[in-house]
Amino acid sequence: MKQILLLNGPNLNLLGAREPDIYGTFTLEDIERTVNEVAQKKGYNVTSVQSNHEGNLIDEIQGATGKYEGIIFNPAAYTHTSVALLDAILAIEVPVIEVHISNIHQRDSFRRQSLIASACVGQIVGLGLYGYKLATEALIEEIIPKRQK
Repeated sequence: MKQILLLNGPNLNLLGAREPDIYGTFTLEDIERTVNEVAQKKGYNVTSVQSNHEGNLIDEIQGATGKYEGIIFNPAAYTHTSVALLDAILAIEVPVIEVHISNIHQRDSFRRQSLIASACVGQIVGLGLYGYKLATEALIEEIIPKRQK
């Protein structure tokens, strides 16, 4: 069965309790369940990884080639600081969609720039849990099929 990697960065394990006025009341498990439901209906399995450590995220990205058809990635705070994540994404052939629960472009000025956006096939921001669903559908219905032609 085809595989997708759902990759979530630092502090996303605290969803549901962390700043619910910004991030909502859903949990990381809710995200994983939503992505799995969408993917399985379309014949894909999902591997979910959350890490608070940049190196672990890089290792997952570097290991994606030949293993995953696509990656849904919320790098969280590393979005704005990690050239290493950018370089890891640039080094692989696997398409990556960047997802953010909040609209980073409406937040603090230091949160408005994504260092990884230029390496990703798309970016979905500000749509909460629904953004992950859209990213899953976009990967499976649009991005992966175009890359396989």
